[in-house]
Amino acid sequence: AVEVRMVGTDEDRRGALEEAMEKYPGMVVIDFTLPAAVNENAELYCAAGCPFVMGTTGGDRAKLMDDVASAGLYAVIAPQMGKQIVALQAGLETMAESFPAAFGGYTMTVVESHQSTKVDTSGTAKELVKSFNGMLGGEGFSNDDIEMVRDEEGQLGRMGVPKEALSGHAYHTYELTSADGSVTFQFQHNVCGRSIYAEGSVDAAVFLAERIAAGAGDKKVFNMVDVLKSGAMA
Repeated sequence: AVEVRMVGTDEDRRGALEEAMEKYPGMVVIDFTLPAAVNENAELYCAAGCPFVMGTTGGDRAKLMDDVASAGLYAVIAPQMGKQIVALQAGLETMAESFPAAFGGYTMTVVESHQSTKVDTSGTAKELVKSFNGMLGGEGFSNDDIEMVRDEEGQLGRMGVPKEALSGHAYHTYELTSADGSVTFQFQHNVCGRSIYAEGSVDAAVFLAERIAAGAGDKKVFNMVDVLKSGAMA
C-alpha cells in the first residue's frame, strides 16, 4: 500500500518535503495543482532544493523561470505534458519560422473546452496561438479572444465531449478562414481522460533524473520539447 500524507499550508511544508527527499533519494516532484499555487510551490521546491516537473499552467511564468534559474535547480516546466500535442506544438513553431505570413489576411477563432474545475485559459492554446500569430503575418490574435467552454451543455452539445469525459478532457479547435471566406483550415486535438499527461509527466521525471545523474552542461531548466528530443517520443 502507498502511504499518503497531507501537509497543509499552515504546517511545515519544507520540513515535510526535505523529510521525503531524505527517505527517497533522487526524488522528483510532479506538480499538477492550481494556477494560484504555481509560484508559491516553486519557491518551496527551490528552498528545499527539490527538482520538479511543473505541469500546472498559470501563475507568474516569468517569476517562475527566474526563481528556478536563480536557485540553480533542475526542472521541467511546460504547459503541456502530452507528448503528441507537444510534437504538434513544435511542428507549428517550425512552420511559423519557415513560412511567416503563410496565413496572411486570414482570421482565426480558438475554442477550448476543459473540465469545469480548470479555472484558467489553456496554456497549450496560448502557446499554439503564438505560432499561429507568426503565420498570420503579425496581424495578431489576442489570448483574450480564446473562448473557454466550461459549461456542461456547451461541452456535450457544441464541443461533442462524451459525458463520461466531462470531469477530465481537453478539446481544442483552431480555425483559420481566408478574407473572402472561401478557404478554411481547422486544427484540432481532442483528449479524453488524463493518461496522455500522466505518461508525459513520468517521461519528464525520468528525463530530469537522468540529467541530474549525468551532471553535464549548464542547462538545468527544460521544457517538453527537450524531453522529446532526448528520445522520449519513441
